[in-house]
Amino acid sequence: MAGEANLSRLPVIGVMGSGTMPHEHLARPLGEFLAKKNVNLLNGGGGGVMESISRAFFEVKERKGKIIGILPGHPEHPDANPPGYPNQYIEIAIKTHLPYSGTRGTDLLSRNHINILSSDAIIALPGSNGTLSEIALAAHYRKPLVVFMGENDKFPHLPENVKIARNLAEIEKFLQSIDI
Repeated sequence: MAGEANLSRLPVIGVMGSGTMPHEHLARPLGEFLAKKNVNLLNGGGGGVMESISRAFFEVKERKGKIIGILPGHPEHPDANPPGYPNQYIEIAIKTHLPYSGTRGTDLLSRNHINILSSDAIIALPGSNGTLSEIALAAHYRKPLVVFMGENDKFPHLPENVKIARNLAEIEKFLQSIDI
């Protein structure tokens, strides 16, 4: 029909993880893998895992997806970027007025809600309180979730019922199980 667009939306995969530790051994292969899957990548837009996964995704030149960063902010200064945000690989920076993360990551003033609600599926890499809050929100909002970690990686306080992938083949099975 004339005037109707034939748009096919790429899935959005949220990758959550440490804001300080890059976990390159996980982030690099995962970022390259996701870029080749023709999905959009969403993360918190900062350093650590967020930057390393963004860089790996960005460096795949034949990708179709974009890198989306959901940035923290301040209610009184929502236009001001906190130091280190967005990292240089973020292609679409979404500014928020939401300051909380870490131990307050499930608080209503945390951007973690946007991270999870805007993603079709969540892949979490090792992290700490902020990542644990995103895992809790994924469960709360019933979003498909898998934790990606190597045999020797540690993730303290990880809930027992969380699905764990140890390699990219298991990530592929997870994505196929949810039709991505």
